[in-house]
Amino acid sequence: MSTTSQASQRINALLDENSFVEIGGLVTARATDFNLKQTETPSDGVVTGYGVIDGNLVYVYSQDASVLNGSVGEMHAKKIVNIYELAMKMGAPVIGLIDSAGLRLQEATDALNGFGEIYRSQTFASGVIPQITAVFGSCGGGLALIPAMTDFAFMEEKKAKLFVNSPNALDGNEISRCDTSAAAFQSEETGLVDMAADEATILGQIRQLVSILPANNSDLAWSDCTDDLNRACAQIENCVGDTAIALSQIADDGLFVEVKQDYAKDMVAGFIRLNGATIGAVANRTEVCDENGEVVEKFDAAISPNGAEKAAEFVNFCDAFDIPVLTLTNVTGFAATTCSEKRMAKAAGRLTYAFANATVPKVNVIIGKAYGSAYVAMNSKAVGADITIAWPDAQIGMMDAKLAAKIICDGQGAEAIETCAKEYEALQNHVTSAAKRGYVDQIVEPADTRKYVIGAFEMLSSKTEGRPEKKHGTV
Repeated sequence: MSTTSQASQRINALLDENSFVEIGGLVTARATDFNLKQTETPSDGVVTGYGVIDGNLVYVYSQDASVLNGSVGEMHAKKIVNIYELAMKMGAPVIGLIDSAGLRLQEATDALNGFGEIYRSQTFASGVIPQITAVFGSCGGGLALIPAMTDFAFMEEKKAKLFVNSPNALDGNEISRCDTSAAAFQSEETGLVDMAADEATILGQIRQLVSILPANNSDLAWSDCTDDLNRACAQIENCVGDTAIALSQIADDGLFVEVKQDYAKDMVAGFIRLNGATIGAVANRTEVCDENGEVVEKFDAAISPNGAEKAAEFVNFCDAFDIPVLTLTNVTGFAATTCSEKRMAKAAGRLTYAFANATVPKVNVIIGKAYGSAYVAMNSKAVGADITIAWPDAQIGMMDAKLAAKIICDGQGAEAIETCAKEYEALQNHVTSAAKRGYVDQIVEPADTRKYVIGAFEMLSSKTEGRPEKKHGTV
């Protein structure tokens, strides 16, 4: 199999069979410096065109590493920009399949200008059409900004390399010590990549993502629902720890499309369908279970800086594309380490802002503890949740009752503290006390969560909400 065919084969594997139509197949490089005139540059190193995924129109570009290592020159960039212009006119997603050495040195300023034109096209498309990239080979230097500016990014787990600076160029580092360009680093440490996997899995995930997302910010993401709207979630009460499983139980047909699954695992984010409508879901997580239901990782019920930023970015995407947001809340505070404290306030502020700023329908389900400012930040009614649902055993308040009693009864005996703790729990932390004050709208049994959440979003389907007149916020 030739590398040339690999660029086209990736497109054909991604799209519905025989649906791809190439655009600009005869374009070649115009530059002649450094003997480029004698070099064959078919399609100038990038195959561009359109096709369908499950019948949904998409625009695609796939870089060809056999042509000048897939480097980006003037015409290469123009072809990508042209795809973006067509996609914006038609209101359809753009998918980029990246395998490139980066900037074409022989074209210098023309290539740099091409990079800038791609960035500009991405900026205009942001929040208008979904942008997805997958890195299958090299993606270095200025090219690394392209997946960073898209909504979702994927990396082939073994061969792909993504970096601004080469690992060996980092002071005090070399690639054998820490491969900062590897898929594992970019998916687990930086959170730039939503999934690292083999090529076939990545293409399958992109197809699934396109099928569940709206085509543009005016489109309705919806499909027929065959699942029982009143289906009981009999086991959901046992999934308070691993909320990825809880979300799959609530979802139509158990489908949960998780994003950034290897990054900030204390926070879950992804898409589900409820009565056929696409919903963005965010949830605190204290456990990760394997396919056998065994707990393999544990976390505190706390919001970390990485978790907060992961959730904030996801909520902003949902709001831009008019996708309603569901949250499952189980949190007792913010991560408390010297390292996390460096970024905690800013990250928590971004999370709070994202929820408060979003005008889409927002439903919060309190499934465990909801304490302090961390609870307020997690889509509470105070920052704008339209409907707040709680399970009967949920606890909502300032802090754990025993800790509060120790503060209130400072200097008193153990018996007085115990009595105070019971009274504090009943008066301040019990779910009914929050409901009496209007902070909780409904107290429902865990098994009934699905039908009540569906009902809430159905009621909110025609929601409109204004904001103060301004160009944009600054948080």
